[in-house]
Amino acid sequence: MRISILGLDDERFNRPLEHIANLFFEESQIAKTDESTADVQIKFNLQVDQLIQVSAELKDQNGKKLFSEYQIEWKPAASDKETFKQVKNAVSHVYLTVLQEWTGMIQKWGILTGVRPTKLMHRKNQEGVPQDKAHQQLKDEYLITDEKIALMQQIVDRQLAVIPDLYSLKNEVSIYIGIPFCPTKCAYCTFPAYAINGRQGSVDSFLGGLHFEMRQIGEWLKKKGIRITTVYYGGGTPTSITAEEMDMLYEEMYTSFPEVENIREVTVEAGRPDTITPEKLEVLKKWNIDRISINPQSYTQETLKAIGRHHTVTETIEKYHLAREMGMNNINMDLIIGLPGEGMQEFTHSLEETEKLMPESLTVHTLSFKRASEMTKNKDKYKVADRTEVEKMMELAQNWTTSHGYAPYYLYRQKNILGNLENVGYALPNQDSIYNIIIMEELQTIIGLGCGAASKFIDPVTGKITHFANPKDPKSYNDSFKDYTEKKIAILEELFSEKGSPA
Repeated sequence: MRISILGLDDERFNRPLEHIANLFFEESQIAKTDESTADVQIKFNLQVDQLIQVSAELKDQNGKKLFSEYQIEWKPAASDKETFKQVKNAVSHVYLTVLQEWTGMIQKWGILTGVRPTKLMHRKNQEGVPQDKAHQQLKDEYLITDEKIALMQQIVDRQLAVIPDLYSLKNEVSIYIGIPFCPTKCAYCTFPAYAINGRQGSVDSFLGGLHFEMRQIGEWLKKKGIRITTVYYGGGTPTSITAEEMDMLYEEMYTSFPEVENIREVTVEAGRPDTITPEKLEVLKKWNIDRISINPQSYTQETLKAIGRHHTVTETIEKYHLAREMGMNNINMDLIIGLPGEGMQEFTHSLEETEKLMPESLTVHTLSFKRASEMTKNKDKYKVADRTEVEKMMELAQNWTTSHGYAPYYLYRQKNILGNLENVGYALPNQDSIYNIIIMEELQTIIGLGCGAASKFIDPVTGKITHFANPKDPKSYNDSFKDYTEKKIAILEELFSEKGSPA
């Protein structure tokens, strides 16, 4: 689909317009010229004074014309970036409106293409906006449908019930620990994940660097009297390393981190069933860790083979029962909607198998074609369901979770996600992941330790977010972990200094 855009010279509009076009068309091209070869031409008229006034006229090859206009009060902003954001949203409003009318396709998330919709609801809640007014504002300004607004409100209510002090957790931090190894790399994956076989030297060096980071960051937190809310071991697959290495890692956690007994939640991703052994479960139990994930993704063996997961469906079920027998009391499982070759029949089967296990939480992901994944690079090889069927699968997941006592407690979205849908975490009562809520709502600093770990520093006064990422490959990490640790501590010093801290 080739779209000719007229009347918008600022190049900052290019990406937002492309993102919205991609909600409607799998392959879209935006041209900022009057092109007779374009499938459709959209001409904008934009004026910014006390009001932001914008109109869009669409004309296609068949001579069909559509028109949309929108205006909103311009709010004085502290920066040019904030001013442009207001204008961009107004332009996106009319752009989405004419494309919806032209295609007959309604985008339930409206103009939102970002990752964290519920942040908008939390922001209005913190500003004291009454709920009905907040809902109307989201509908008017972002064109979000009533269905998705209701989902957002349900999740926000659940989050505040689970973490009543969510808005004051800015005085604490959470820790993410990245283990960049897996048995194999899945076709849809873009996380730091290296096949562990034959890499023991890299593993040993990496763990040495990780222990150093944990000690240095822990020492700084103790000195400043800053508490840790949650610790999350991700990756990769943290259970790819040996039981002995896991044991030393958790011992380091208890030695280095302040008041470990007061940490609200420690989670270890054991996502690949083929990494779970009785010895590793004994180590988890030894260190009082009972929240893990065991991720089937699908209960169809052909699908697992196609996406590069070298475990069997039977192994997933067996390892789940083993973990349960050995004291794991809070198990999360992931399913992915829209995996290659899967439709309603296969996803229904996955839910039926899930019903036999009833994990404490279930995260339902919608497949996203991430830019660097094997799947994206070879799209022709991986045939996936169309938009209509993907929406039906999501609806099935919503109905299934409701009927089985699960409630949604966090969601996030990704670019190039099938059907312009979302990823939703569901949990049984009192089994929600605190870490997942914190990372999605961006109300607390999360310190990333380990290879590929990303830190998200949130100013406890202004809320400004600063991103900082460790190297993604083990060699680069091993060469520079001391330097990266020092840089993280310098950022923390600035954020939590006596001048900057609200404590």
